Amino acid sequence: MSATAVHSLWTTAGGVTSAAPVEKFKAPVIEYTQLAPVLIVIGVAVVGVLVEAFVPRRARYYTQVFLTVVALAAAFAAVVGLAAGGYGTTKAHIAAMGAIAIDGPTLFLQGTILLTSLVAVFTFAERRLDPASHGNHVDSFAAQAASVPGSDSEKAAVKAGFTTTEVFPLVLFSVAGMLVFPAANDLLTLFVALEVFSLPLYLLCAVARRKRLMSQEAAVKYFLLGAFSSAFLLFGIALLYGYAGSVSYAAIANVVDGSVTRIDPALADTMGNDVLLLIGGAMILTGLLFKVGAVPFHMWTPDVYQGAPTPVTGFMAAATKVAAFGALLRLLYVVLPGLAWDWRPVMWAVAIVTMLGGAIVAITQTDIKRLLAYSSIAHAGFILAGVIATTPDGISSVLFYLGAYSFVTVGAFAVVTLVRDAGGEATHLSKWAGLGRRSPLAAAVFAVFLLAFAGIPLTSGFSGKFAVFKAAADGGAGGLVVVGVISSAIAAFFYIRVIVLMFFSEPKADGPTVAVPSPLTMTTIAVGVAVTLVLGLAPQYFLDLASQAGVFVR
Repeated sequence: MSATAVHSLWTTAGGVTSAAPVEKFKAPVIEYTQLAPVLIVIGVAVVGVLVEAFVPRRARYYTQVFLTVVALAAAFAAVVGLAAGGYGTTKAHIAAMGAIAIDGPTLFLQGTILLTSLVAVFTFAERRLDPASHGNHVDSFAAQAASVPGSDSEKAAVKAGFTTTEVFPLVLFSVAGMLVFPAANDLLTLFVALEVFSLPLYLLCAVARRKRLMSQEAAVKYFLLGAFSSAFLLFGIALLYGYAGSVSYAAIANVVDGSVTRIDPALADTMGNDVLLLIGGAMILTGLLFKVGAVPFHMWTPDVYQGAPTPVTGFMAAATKVAAFGALLRLLYVVLPGLAWDWRPVMWAVAIVTMLGGAIVAITQTDIKRLLAYSSIAHAGFILAGVIATTPDGISSVLFYLGAYSFVTVGAFAVVTLVRDAGGEATHLSKWAGLGRRSPLAAAVFAVFLLAFAGIPLTSGFSGKFAVFKAAADGGAGGLVVVGVISSAIAAFFYIRVIVLMFFSEPKADGPTVAVPSPLTMTTIAVGVAVTLVLGLAPQYFLDLASQAGVFVR
């Protein structure tokens, strides 16, 4: 090829010799005000990273706690401001060049995630539960996460009073991803948000101060299985793009229901190919059901919940479920409503095995954190019953259940951090025998949380279960409600068994003690109890709020 031809090629590509008019580059239109909750959290997370680099070590803990609490509170205030401005109802729209949906479910779920994260962060900051080491206060996290467990460098770090304050920016990055996840309005944004909130969680699971090896094992399991689920999700995105010629939710939905007007000639052979749609949709659902912890994608849950530092477990168990169910709702109700005949039977099966599997296997557990893990699997099944309803009541009941469940979960894990013996947290159930006689207040608070999990009337758990089961029955899933009630009865057995163990067993002489926490953990537990009782005794206002927020924008 001659030099002239080559020259001609690159000048043409550069638009110099082209006769066609050159389009001016259009700057993207970003609605910064409406994205304020996410931007605040991301911004402060970046500041938190800079704090680690530039602030003296002794001042980092207080700086990070202050920044984290302020960021989450300010972001929540921004969500309330958007809701008050009508962005959840009349002004609901698609923002950020079609990437983010600002609507009722987005704002409700973002508010829930931010409040849950705020009370969870108080347990991260707790430094009074363990005795001081070398004259320094210690928290739940390794002195130096990079050092090998039991090595000289770890001992030196403990002696020097180091603390892993990086956990606070990591939490903020994870929260930022969770805020975007249920709001994502195209599949690429969904995937990026998934990675942004998952990667910090993998790290947070590995930094327990005690039982370092178990903590690191939990993180590796979570990382490997999480990578598989991300791969499924990404493969599903590729197939759905081939099917619809777009990653936008609205464009895919238009191709699914046949209302598409223009077919891209490059994709004419594959557009509308149902095989791509069904396999791609199933793969994306697999990725989301993994995050939710539904059977058969639940294998990581008990090991990770048990091995991770307990404050991280509480945060992860509550906030991740809220974000993942929000994304699942948007996918099924906005992208695939035209495919309901295909996905409903599959989700029926998943919900049934999740409810029964979680409840039955929980009976055999001897560790309190594993028991709560299987309980969370059963709860994922109950929430799926509301998802399957495919009615506006289905959406609002799931939103309410997620709000109620998240605070109970954070509160329950906060109580678990208090019961300690010489080896740290005493999580084996045999150690909890007679706890009600040794420490009546802690046992009574934990009993309230267990009764809420069981769905006993006058607790938030009963209001939530009643709402999702009623929505499922109205949506034609009456059989699912019967299975749900049976599963609830099975689950009630092991919750009540723990209460009986605490209050009607003799305490052992060498049993654990209940540590006296700082006001931080007390606040977490108090908020959990308050929300549990308020949503149980007077749920109507919050049910109305969820029903107002239950309309997706498309």
